Amino acid sequence: MNLQIYIFPFLSVVIGYFIALFLKPKSKKNLKLLLAFSGSFLLALTVMHLLPEVYESDLHHVEGHHHHHSSPIGIFIMIGIIFQIILEYFSKGAEHGHVHSHDHHHNMPWLLFFSLCLHALLEGMPINQNNHLAYGIAIHHFPIAIILTTFLQNAKLNSKAIFMFMIGFAMMTPLGTFLSENLHFLTHYYTQISGIVIGILFHISSTIIFESSEGHKFNLAKLLVIVLGVVLAYFM
Repeated sequence: MNLQIYIFPFLSVVIGYFIALFLKPKSKKNLKLLLAFSGSFLLALTVMHLLPEVYESDLHHVEGHHHHHSSPIGIFIMIGIIFQIILEYFSKGAEHGHVHSHDHHHNMPWLLFFSLCLHALLEGMPINQNNHLAYGIAIHHFPIAIILTTFLQNAKLNSKAIFMFMIGFAMMTPLGTFLSENLHFLTHYYTQISGIVIGILFHISSTIIFESSEGHKFNLAKLLVIVLGVVLAYFM
């Protein structure tokens, strides 16, 4: 078992939580650059590695059954995109660092928690056959954890509830990896599940890239970190 694929996604959330808790970063510009880098890195990993692998796997399946119709993977990718849009109705865009609220209350935001956890669980499922994706998810979750922790603190949630929220979120991606590796049912439908996850990652990463600058203006620093993310993903 490759423990790194479990450890990195978990630690990225935990480190992000402690950074928000103790360092309290104030620079929104730096966070947006980090988000832009994570979005481009995740998108490039998906396009360069995960997408070709899933289509190749599906091609072998289609040839083995002597079918000549078009691949259904595109349908599952679109299902993933639509599913992520539905999830964001409940999470308010937390997956791409877009949480904001003027409600100062002490109640646990359960809809936000469950939608984020389901999102993170699904993200972990293709990792056992695409180990490099673990690094992309880890980099993606790191700034999200900082923004999410800050949001929960501003919502006046007590510190114990925030800790439990973030630990629960941190465990979901490794849990998704573990389930996909050990449950035969999920292994059998790996290609279809990966198609859905690709759709989710397409939507998340492209949204991050487009939302990480004010008014979508040209920004040299943003462009450089996006290019850096793509180049790094190429060499993974």
